[in-house]
Amino acid sequence: MRNRYYATTTRTFIKKLRNTTDKKEAEGLYQKVSSMLDRLAKRNIIHKNKAANNKSKLAKFVSTL
Repeated sequence: MRNRYYATTTRTFIKKLRNTTDKKEAEGLYQKVSSMLDRLAKRNIIHKNKAANNKSKLAKFVSTL
C-alpha cells in the first residue's frame, strides 16, 4: 500500500511539472520530482532505467521552457 502511494504521488507531481509554464517553478518542481524518482528506483518500486528515462525527459522539458 505504501509503495503504491509513493508511486501515485510521484506521477501526480510529474503531471503537475508537465503542466507548468513558469521556468522558476518548473526548476523547483524538477528537483523534487527527481529525488522522488530516485527514491522509487532505490526501493525497487520502479526500474532504475525508467527513473532515468523520466528524469531525462523532464530535464529536457524544463530546459525548453
